[in-house]
Amino acid sequence: MAILFLLLLQLPLSVVVAQTNGKINVPTSLTAGSNNYFWLSPSKDFAFGFHQLDDDAFVLAIWYYKLSAQFTPVWYANANKGKPVPRNSKLELTSDSALVLKNGAQTLWNSGKTSSAEVNYAVMNDTGNFMLLDIFNRPIWESFNYPTDTLLPSQIMKLGGSLSARTSDTDFTPRRFQFRLANNGIAELITINLPGNQSYDTYDSKGDTSDPGNQVELDSSGLHVLTENGSKIFVSKLENPISDPLDYYMRVTLNFDGALTINSHSKDPSAANETWRTLKSIPNNVCWKVNGARGGGVCGFNSICSTQSDRRANCTCPNGYSLVNTDDAYSGCRPNFLLGCDGSSRQIYPENHFMQEKSDVNFPFTDYEVLSSTDRESCKNECLHDCLCAAVVYSPFANCWKKRPPLSNGRVESYTTTYIKTAYNSSHVIPLPPPNPKDPAKDKNTLVIVVLSVLLGSSVLVIFVGAARMGFFCIFNRKLLAVEISTNDTSVESRLRQFTYKELTEATNGFKEELGRGSCGIVYKGETRSTGLIPVKMLDRVFEDSDKEFKAEVNIISQTHHKNLVRLVGYCDEKQHRLLVYEFLGNGTLARFLFGDLKPNWKQRTQIACGIARGLVYLHEECRTQIIHCDIKPQNILLDEYYNAQISDFGLAKFLLINQSHTKTNIRGTKGYVAPEWFRSAPVSVKVDVYSFGVLLLEIICCRRNVDMEIDEEEKRILTDWVYDRYLEGKLDYLVKNDKEAMEDMKIVERFVIVAIWCLQENPHVRPTMKQVMLMLEGILQVSSPPSPCPFSSIN
Repeated sequence: MAILFLLLLQLPLSVVVAQTNGKINVPTSLTAGSNNYFWLSPSKDFAFGFHQLDDDAFVLAIWYYKLSAQFTPVWYANANKGKPVPRNSKLELTSDSALVLKNGAQTLWNSGKTSSAEVNYAVMNDTGNFMLLDIFNRPIWESFNYPTDTLLPSQIMKLGGSLSARTSDTDFTPRRFQFRLANNGIAELITINLPGNQSYDTYDSKGDTSDPGNQVELDSSGLHVLTENGSKIFVSKLENPISDPLDYYMRVTLNFDGALTINSHSKDPSAANETWRTLKSIPNNVCWKVNGARGGGVCGFNSICSTQSDRRANCTCPNGYSLVNTDDAYSGCRPNFLLGCDGSSRQIYPENHFMQEKSDVNFPFTDYEVLSSTDRESCKNECLHDCLCAAVVYSPFANCWKKRPPLSNGRVESYTTTYIKTAYNSSHVIPLPPPNPKDPAKDKNTLVIVVLSVLLGSSVLVIFVGAARMGFFCIFNRKLLAVEISTNDTSVESRLRQFTYKELTEATNGFKEELGRGSCGIVYKGETRSTGLIPVKMLDRVFEDSDKEFKAEVNIISQTHHKNLVRLVGYCDEKQHRLLVYEFLGNGTLARFLFGDLKPNWKQRTQIACGIARGLVYLHEECRTQIIHCDIKPQNILLDEYYNAQISDFGLAKFLLINQSHTKTNIRGTKGYVAPEWFRSAPVSVKVDVYSFGVLLLEIICCRRNVDMEIDEEEKRILTDWVYDRYLEGKLDYLVKNDKEAMEDMKIVERFVIVAIWCLQENPHVRPTMKQVMLMLEGILQVSSPPSPCPFSSIN
């Protein structure tokens, strides 16, 4: 023992410390998808290694290990051109080559070294810094010197250093926003050209060239530039500095939308599932501050940017436009129709287009003509008849700006109206096209369909079939709108992949693994090389109508593009086989999330509720056909890897004739969520979804099922009755009794409960619309006291 002690004394003190301080010996390696895939800091605050994004997708990163439920990287390797690396990719740590990331024989990334010295060992520090050190304990490479999109306390960004926003949560390629400390000592938020890295415009800056900065630092008071004279110039100062930084994680991140945010998170283990708190965000309005004269603004070309309550950007496409990349809300929008000139003529056919109005919206750039002292209709017609014109902006001062495509830097701006040229056959909400001379031959080959409701597993699909000149009918505000579906329509094929029955049989291994069941089909787990994991729904009844009608219906579903709806990616229409293929979401159902052993985070639950509401607003009011889901329940809400809610289980169930006003079928839906009008001869409208959402909202608040007969206290067994009784007694705290986070947010709890009670009104005419529900949940619309949900009078 004495000899061992003497030997230890002969070792350098720092090496002994390193052995218990996150030390990683050389040589060693990590493998993506294996048991050996990351190294921890001593406190386990940070991990360095492979983080799994999907079944076969990994990123080499440093992240908060104790907050792994919400992956927050603070550094990532610029490997594989920013795309995830595949399973079995290997990171090797050697003395001569430092860090090398390989996929087989292909080198994807290497760290390099700042000196010729060999690597003696590596350390993952509790500061979030991963370091390679030589035999004299001198750093020869450290992650802090190569920041990506995040700065941490004690990390210094030196002169010429920069942060680059990434494209998305799973795409680590740089976006065109940078925060840098320029060579003149000024801290700047800038837009750049990709991939050329050419600087475009500065949209925020801090500093003074007479006392230039030489480094940027983050501390408990905010983000600041330290100047050559030792003074501090704040880039983003916190109004309320963190009093005890040791109790909180802090970071500053350049986000996807170009906003630079300071964020904090409690280190208390009980708060591990809480979301990050944004302490400060600059600039105040990214939609206005980011100049889109070059590069398309925050949201990309043809998109409209609005600022949310947290000062972050919300991007939307005009009707008739869709996202360039459906997985990237900031990718810009493309027209779903041919926009431009036909041949050498500047004339177009105005009867095929209309001018879509967007109030309080402006596109401040890309104008090529200005018309003065003109009226609104003349302004619209000038663009409608000009094939070079994509839109016109009309001001209250009778000025008319004609805009060329692509439209740039669309943003919300009061007192300005934009009219966007749109084709009749491209918009989600389409006005009636102008009448054309009738063609009897075409009448025989055209099907008129009205969709009242679509569901995947248990909702009612209502279709009115008849003869007419053009297309679908859509019930909206009790009016019928006509849209064309030709017998030669190929829109289904152009939007979706058409699988063969053999392909789906092979993908599901003979329909072996069942994921779930609905009233009109079974969902199986499948996997293909091109799409990865997929759920495949096999409709269990023979579809009695023609192939044309089936494709028309699939086409409707394919056009429901919304972040809170599960996306249809393909279908099979082969003889008697009718199958639908959807995107795969990894976190399962809301039911599993709500009713598991651990109570989910309150803020996550409120975000999920708002997401479901937004999805239903889209189905009821914003898509081409008014869609009633008819089976809103936790089992039909899926959660993606970031716990964003997506409504699922739409399907093809039953047709109604054109002279029917309501269904005569058995009750559709699930016990406990069914609206009272299903039990009567009353017409079924979108308000049945509002009722079901009210039940679901109470389940989200209370984290328990609506009907639970195993509860000892009889009064608690029916959740809707128990909640209303507690509301009358003023004892809403009983609903979230063991939920500390919710107890601290009782104003929101009360608002959500009141909204739910309004949704549960027995009379469907008293229930709010889902648009009103969404606005009430978000605090935009005032919430009033609801009446009793079950009055003694009945509705006929």
